[in-house]
Amino acid sequence: MNKYNSLDKTAANHSALTPLSLLQRSAQIFPAKRAVVDDDRSLSYRELYQRCCQMGNALRCRGIKTGDTVAILCPNSHEMLESHYAVPMAGAVLNSVNIRLDAATLSFILAHGEARVLFYDTQWENLVEAAIAEFEVPPLLVAIERKAGVSEGLADLDYESLMMEGDPGASWQRPSDEWDAITLNYTSGTTGNPKGVVYHHRGAYLAAMTNAMVFDMTAETVYLWTLPMFHCNGWAYTWAITAVGGTHVCLREVDAMEIYRRIEDFGVTHMCGAPVVMNMLLQDLGREGVTLSRPAHFALGGAAPPSSVIRKAEEIGFHITHLYGLTETFGPATLCVPQQEWQQLSLEERAVNMSRQGVPTHGLDEVAVLDIANGQPLPADGNAMGEICIRGNTVMKGYLKNPEATEKAFRDGWFHTGDLAVMHPDHYVEIRDRAKDVIISGGENISSLEVEEVLYQHPKVSEAAVVAMADEKWGEVPCAFVNPVDDGEEPTAEEIIAFCRERMAHFKAPRKVVLGELPKTATGKIRKNMLRDSLPR
Repeated sequence: MNKYNSLDKTAANHSALTPLSLLQRSAQIFPAKRAVVDDDRSLSYRELYQRCCQMGNALRCRGIKTGDTVAILCPNSHEMLESHYAVPMAGAVLNSVNIRLDAATLSFILAHGEARVLFYDTQWENLVEAAIAEFEVPPLLVAIERKAGVSEGLADLDYESLMMEGDPGASWQRPSDEWDAITLNYTSGTTGNPKGVVYHHRGAYLAAMTNAMVFDMTAETVYLWTLPMFHCNGWAYTWAITAVGGTHVCLREVDAMEIYRRIEDFGVTHMCGAPVVMNMLLQDLGREGVTLSRPAHFALGGAAPPSSVIRKAEEIGFHITHLYGLTETFGPATLCVPQQEWQQLSLEERAVNMSRQGVPTHGLDEVAVLDIANGQPLPADGNAMGEICIRGNTVMKGYLKNPEATEKAFRDGWFHTGDLAVMHPDHYVEIRDRAKDVIISGGENISSLEVEEVLYQHPKVSEAAVVAMADEKWGEVPCAFVNPVDDGEEPTAEEIIAFCRERMAHFKAPRKVVLGELPKTATGKIRKNMLRDSLPR
């Protein structure tokens, strides 16, 4: 018997990891420090902690218990940030919902996740009404009001009224097991219905600490929320900024000049976002001829930045860090850690190095490129292409109510991303292709099969295939190839696009439609590779 195993875990030396403890700590260390800046109020860390405890207690008083789901449909705001603490403080699981979804998808998510409560900004009153129209027992509806008075619409009560039902001095519920679920996030998969990705307290805590480390965050950090908090819980920065005692600056809508004003007014040091946000900033700020009075770090997800973008960003005052990750990995899984010697390279050479997806974050054990045929590691030669596979603490629990998809994703002890890449000799990963037919548009995942399913509902569509088309603003957008029914008048591209926009979220609808016969293999499968190759790059 190992002599060290006789020493037991006790309350003195062991507790379940949870990011909720990070807020408690910062409230004790920085009680009077500004924690959150929003349009309608600012909160100190003491106030933020008390409000979260109070809302958590109010939810428990309303009968919310461990394992219940509480959903929120809201832009970046102090209420959205508070929900990342208050909901799990009640023992419940937070489901932060994409504000760009259509009513049918929202309805599926609320039903699939079995939401007991829905916090929603009244800007989306009509969307919520349509989403719950067929519910026999809808969730408790709590309106987040921007105007004085309680909503006259659907809501059972408003956010502040619910909070007043709780005790600000109440203790919060620590998870009994760090493997307990903390949040539920839905992501597009290879079918039309989104999959529910379940995060655990342990992963959320480690993702928060990891992200604070890799982004060099301290108590002096001022973080501007250009990244939606509903995206992988804000890539865990909802917890990371709090961990270091930094300041959250909320931003409800992405506007280049408003971003510039908040950077200057509040001394913003860090921000994150998709390439579409960076491109918009560079174009609009460049057009206005403004530069930052102090440098700001920008963590860029999605497509790798070309040298022209890096040059423009540095001229304005942004320092870019390139990240790669998925909803299933709490957001960032790798980052392109800059090496000191890269500064001696030309901008073009430096851009080549910076365009790689990089090395694992601290919360992971390993990121490997495995042979698709046999699952074995491929040589780190920059040429052998295989699938990026990941394992470690910042990987999801699995997909809610979907054991088949979970088993497939976790086969052979790895999380399989479906992305194809090479491993360079310095062990930096570089993506070469996407195995899945998921289109990433402005940081949003769009299932090509979901779009195709809508196209096939059109009476004049015989065959349809959707692929990613390069777009200067959004990175990628859907392009539909349609073979019309041969029975008379051919539909127009505009007609088909309008048909799709009526039946799904507008950002998922095709931006271009190409009419004609579709190329097929000998077995009748549509050759999407040929369709992609036919598009301008």
